Amino acid sequence: MERKTRSTRRKKKWLKITALLTTLVVLLVCSGAGYLYVKANQAASKSFSELERGEKSELRTQPVDIGKDNFSVLLMGDDARPGEEHARSDAMLVATFNKEKKTIILTSIPRDSYVDIVGKGKMDKITHANAFGGVDMAVNTVEQLLQIPIDHYAIAKFDGLKDIVDALGGIDVDVAFTFDFTEKGKTLHFTEGPSHLNGEEALAYSRERKNPKAGGDFGRGQRQQQVLEGIINEAASLSSIQNYDKLFDSLGGNLRTDLTFANLLSLHGYATSLVDMETVQLEGTPFRGNDGISYVRVNDDSLQAIQAKLKEHLDLQ
Repeated sequence: MERKTRSTRRKKKWLKITALLTTLVVLLVCSGAGYLYVKANQAASKSFSELERGEKSELRTQPVDIGKDNFSVLLMGDDARPGEEHARSDAMLVATFNKEKKTIILTSIPRDSYVDIVGKGKMDKITHANAFGGVDMAVNTVEQLLQIPIDHYAIAKFDGLKDIVDALGGIDVDVAFTFDFTEKGKTLHFTEGPSHLNGEEALAYSRERKNPKAGGDFGRGQRQQQVLEGIINEAASLSSIQNYDKLFDSLGGNLRTDLTFANLLSLHGYATSLVDMETVQLEGTPFRGNDGISYVRVNDDSLQAIQAKLKEHLDLQ
């Protein structure tokens, strides 16, 4: 059955969903009127990209109103290389928001989950949906998997983390274990315990998977959360930001979402009134296919339990 990985009443922790989106929201909320507000609006406008289907899921009779209705958002990390239009989604989360209960459920989908890729006509890793057909195919595939409408999406390039962290003057992270990260002939050393990381180090820390202590994709997800928490802590203190223009330029250049500036303002209401946030994990069993590639076979009981849970949370039953 479904495994609850965390439940907390600490308000605003839901902002750790994705570094670029949440930094934009925090700065927007803190800035009020004036220069920063204008820059936040410009960054949001530059990031906006509507889905081909338009503003409404085919599973809805009418578009949702974020300020009034329960809704869902698909959140993905994009690890695209230079020149790539689409890439595999490096992380995939579905956030459901219940307005009346003032709660949020974050559902993590293992990126190697073996599912039907909608529009491709084949079974494959869910991480490949974005690579095959962009965010539209990813949204359609997740809708079919979870059997709920995906009302909005946000996708962020992980490379944008470097610029964000550097613009904040670095972040504080409690490094989980000692290890060396080597990429493109350069080695970065990490020592267990409290550390101040620059942008390059923060990105490397969030990506580490090879060390025996890294915990694979599950451990990497935890480290990404640490990095995002560090970003939020720094962004909440506007005095710590060294280069506002660089920060907003990075936000606008590394984030795509169909959330409008007005939508982002409405999200602030959840941050200030949030009662509870729960994170659940879609479970599965690793297996190797006839093609020799490793996949995760989604556990039917876990899937059905999460489908029912999210439908109830969105008041669809």
